[in-house]
Amino acid sequence: MTEAPRLLVFDSGFGGLSVVAEIRKALPAARLTYLADTAVFPYGDLAEADLVARVAALMAEAMPRFAPDAVVIACNTASTLVLPDLRARFTLPIVGTVPAVKPAAETSVSRMVSVLATPGTVKRDYTRGLVAAHGQDCRFTLVGSKRLAPLVEAEFAGQAVADADLLAEIAPCFVEEGADRTDTVVLACTHYPLVLARLRNLAPWPVTWIDPAPAIARQVARVTSTVAREPAGEGAEAGRGGGEGADVFYATGRLPPEGLTERYGFLRQLAFA
Repeated sequence: MTEAPRLLVFDSGFGGLSVVAEIRKALPAARLTYLADTAVFPYGDLAEADLVARVAALMAEAMPRFAPDAVVIACNTASTLVLPDLRARFTLPIVGTVPAVKPAAETSVSRMVSVLATPGTVKRDYTRGLVAAHGQDCRFTLVGSKRLAPLVEAEFAGQAVADADLLAEIAPCFVEEGADRTDTVVLACTHYPLVLARLRNLAPWPVTWIDPAPAIARQVARVTSTVAREPAGEGAEAGRGGGEGADVFYATGRLPPEGLTERYGFLRQLAFA
């Protein structure tokens, strides 16, 4: 591409900001729009059919409005369900976020790996299929945390989150079997890397934490390098370099606290209506 790509990053909440941080490194000139479906966060509370319909409806509105060159579904829970439907509906590149089972299996020495995810991601056949296909000889423990993503959102909203609450959510990841114990933890929710420093400090013993965001950013760079850029249609909202010259963070419900999105390069935040 001869021009900086326009990217739409989508998540149920603020977790996709961990992916945005890596995209900014890989594609510093990219013009990013973020759409957070905070009106119904967390997605684990939705029935599967409702989740697919919800994301499809939002994308049907967002695609012509923002005219992206590529879309990033920065949500494991959504990606394990909606990618086939979205790729059938839209012709542009759509990059999903799924549990990093393969790199975890390639990394683990003890052959004991945990996947820390939301309950929605853990129960998907897609996730279990990844383990069956790419888990090699590792013993995988799938941990569906109900509270960790909301706790991360609470911390980023300025609320005090106790160490004990975070530890309770990650403790099931740390498994000991005789002389062997977990040595690798996959962060299968984009919220979790936002508090990785705290998780490292609270861990019962050191492990390798697998954050998928750098790999997602590399994939975005690959797919946009071959996209034939088309001019934005009339009325399309521009990102960096157009309009008011600022990337924009949109939310269907509550907006993030002042100052949060600016840390990730978004100079405006607006209700998605």
